[in-house]
Amino acid sequence: MARVELGVLYVLVCGGQPAREIEPFVERALAAGWDVCVVATPAGMKFLDAARLAELTGHPVRSEYKRPEEPDVLPPADAFVVAPATFNTVNKLAAGISDTLVLGLVNEGLGAGKPILLAPFPNRELARHPAFAASLTALRSWGVRVLFDGEDFAPAQPDAASAGGPRFPWDALTARLSHLAAGFPVRPAG
Repeated sequence: MARVELGVLYVLVCGGQPAREIEPFVERALAAGWDVCVVATPAGMKFLDAARLAELTGHPVRSEYKRPEEPDVLPPADAFVVAPATFNTVNKLAAGISDTLVLGLVNEGLGAGKPILLAPFPNRELARHPAFAASLTALRSWGVRVLFDGEDFAPAQPDAASAGGPRFPWDALTARLSHLAAGFPVRPAG
């Protein structure tokens, strides 16, 4: 029986501590049938093992815009996961700013009506910032699926997570991958 391929999933990674744990999420997305491409912000690259992720996915990890004459090295995206989404990225996305490749890709996806799952993880103070709440409201109203309920914020102290503080919701994010694929035609992998 042919493996079912759900489509091309762009995992867009921002610069936050949870980015260190992206590899198991990518493995679960691959196991679920996604063709995964990882793209990171320049800050996000600091947390990744790009060579290992390229080996896992079969695609290079990108972080910079390509030159106009260069060919695309990644297949076109069917869906997007932004994890972890930083305060900066959430607010820039809501404002339509595309000053990183991650923002450019997700803004294009938003304009094209592609499924987008956003998993913010700001610290406690930034989670309470009025611009952040307004950005989440706008993004939700545009159809972006946001995995954040106001309690899913990072601890104020970096070591608080290891002491039982808030953790990034990788399991909940993985569980929602099937929702991204719900509207896609299922096609056999070739």
